Amino acid sequence: MNAHKPLITIDRHILEGEKKHPEATGELSSILTNIALAAKVISLEVNKAGLVDILGYTGDKNVQGELVKKLDVYAHNVLLTTLDYFGLIAAIVSEEDEDVIKMPSGHHQGKYIVLFDPLDGSSNIDVNVSIGTIFSIYKRHPENNGNDISDCLQKGAEQVAAGYVLYGSSTIFVYTTGEGVFGFTLDPAVGEFLLSHPNIKIPNEGRIYSLNEGNYKYWNPGLKKYIKYLQDAVDRKEEPYTARYIGSMVADIHRNLIYGGIFIYPADRRRPKGKLRLMYECNPMAFIVESAGGKASTGRKRILDIQPKKLHERSPIYIGSAPMVDQVCKFIEEEEKTN
Repeated sequence: MNAHKPLITIDRHILEGEKKHPEATGELSSILTNIALAAKVISLEVNKAGLVDILGYTGDKNVQGELVKKLDVYAHNVLLTTLDYFGLIAAIVSEEDEDVIKMPSGHHQGKYIVLFDPLDGSSNIDVNVSIGTIFSIYKRHPENNGNDISDCLQKGAEQVAAGYVLYGSSTIFVYTTGEGVFGFTLDPAVGEFLLSHPNIKIPNEGRIYSLNEGNYKYWNPGLKKYIKYLQDAVDRKEEPYTARYIGSMVADIHRNLIYGGIFIYPADRRRPKGKLRLMYECNPMAFIVESAGGKASTGRKRILDIQPKKLHERSPIYIGSAPMVDQVCKFIEEEEKTN
């Protein structure tokens, strides 16, 4: 290990990024550092989940009709209590809550809207598979008072910051403000997120594809042909592609962000609008991957250009290394032209 390598904490990195913008007020920096604090608290609870009464279901269902895990509720509450007290946020939207969560009286003039999926991949909690937190930050429209639903229904391209936290063999915090993507690993000895992945760039030459092939019979023909094309790489005397699917969006995309590849959750005959949520999963991940040089599409259009119509809207997503996303979209487009 290089003894002279500087230890850059996430707080220091956020503040140094702020200094590049003389007009910055420090408010966005405060929100990011508070999300990092919430991530430390959630990470601690995740790591001892098998030792305390935090595993399993609450017995309730969320707005999507899914059974709610106890850790989902815990992560949701930690994020709320960390973000709702300092007056910089006009409203919060969570995947676990049906409506916009308005801030206490007097805080509605905050400049920012925060959306989050408190615990992505929570079906994996009880079997100790990597899970994560996803967040997205927008500026509210200056003419609104923070209670207008249009503040929470902005295109993904309007995000000012987005990130995710991966709770796995280590806890990693990845974020972007649109000017590079940076990853930090939590050092439990000092209790700080330290810069471990400076200026992440997704490789163009990805050889990994990630999707649930158990749904094959429901896919559109273009996607079926694309997957067959990947599987036939050896016949074309190319390096074979590798199928890797964890079932936790954060974990699958994080791996592909580092190694190159594509993550797919398509629309199909059972779910014509896809399964993943546009506002809490697709938009923030698309903003991160595009900032790292990749692409994110519905198969027909750029994810970040979608104008959302409701808070819990769903979308298909093809996201990862730019050439792979372009290629699968071409397969879909060509198949549609012939039918």
